[in-house]
Amino acid sequence: MMGLSTVDPAALSEASRQVLALQVEAIRNWKALVSRELVEASRLRESILENTLPVLFESVALLLTPAYVQRAGVDISVMAVGHGDERARLTGYDTTTLIHELQLFRSALMDTLAAGGVALSADQAAMIHTAIDSAIRESANAFASAQAALREQFAVALAHDLRTPLSNAHLAAQLIERSSSLEQAKGLASRILQNTGRIEDMTTQLLDNLLKVGGMSLPMRIEQFDMSELAMEVVQHTSTFHGVDLKLDAEPVSGHWCRGSLHRAIENLVGNAIKHGAAGAPVQLWVQQTAVRVKVSVHNEGDPIPVELMESIFQMYLRAEEARRSSVGWGVGLPFVRRVAEAHGGSVLVSSTAMEGTTFSIDIPRDARPFQSSVPTMA
Repeated sequence: MMGLSTVDPAALSEASRQVLALQVEAIRNWKALVSRELVEASRLRESILENTLPVLFESVALLLTPAYVQRAGVDISVMAVGHGDERARLTGYDTTTLIHELQLFRSALMDTLAAGGVALSADQAAMIHTAIDSAIRESANAFASAQAALREQFAVALAHDLRTPLSNAHLAAQLIERSSSLEQAKGLASRILQNTGRIEDMTTQLLDNLLKVGGMSLPMRIEQFDMSELAMEVVQHTSTFHGVDLKLDAEPVSGHWCRGSLHRAIENLVGNAIKHGAAGAPVQLWVQQTAVRVKVSVHNEGDPIPVELMESIFQMYLRAEEARRSSVGWGVGLPFVRRVAEAHGGSVLVSSTAMEGTTFSIDIPRDARPFQSSVPTMA
């Protein structure tokens, strides 16, 4: 924002000069009003409370000079984004408080102008109201983005901090399992290992998803292997620990992929199929290929996924909130599966009906090496 210092006072319209003459009074009236109406605002230091509102006032005044309308619009947009971002980081506001604050700014501004004898035309008043409405929208969007970033930073720090004690517990359980002569102790140690392993997988998935939200690439170690062999590993491991009827129909498919991330992605799909499938019904896996692509599919019987939830199941925070309410996990598995597919230059497909059951498919190129350093993004 350039500020009034770069504006030629002689070029301003009479209406702009009249509005600017009331700036100090209008800001003072707004501070008194917002401190009285909003508890969160009354607790702020004056410097934080004032924030960028004087700049907003000046930009609104410039709107009344035709030569500066475009510039004023840009300044208002930039100011609104900065205001929302700072309110998220420096105050205890929520979105409603932020919006109310700017609505009170509008009230204080218009009341001050009326009391000061500034007569605006209908077009001028409409222009001011439109500008403030735009500032409210952009400020609220910036506020939400900043809050999301803060949540992500906290989650990353928490996940990293969890890894050290988790690793220590895992190592201790391994020692007990190997050295104890008591079968009961070995059994308990085995259960600890299973659960710490599951927590480690969840923590890793959370971190991987947060990397995507932050615009960072998913770490991948590309190597050549047979996808059918990887699917067999998942089937054997799952059958051992879950005792479910798991069927695999796979043809040998050699290609270049990240084995670790795909192993976890397929495990996630199988775990979801077991969790949400009909009790006693088999879970089916397929590995199919074309000349240049491979598709790994996991199918289960049971209630279909509602059409209106087809996209939200891949959204990290929506799934996390749903999972928290139902106590079934963190809800980051399917977002991670999509993340892995996209990192390989592919996608995740889903089909779900009452008659045919639910099928998730990871559809990726047989050679993911070209995508190793360039990850497509798909929100």
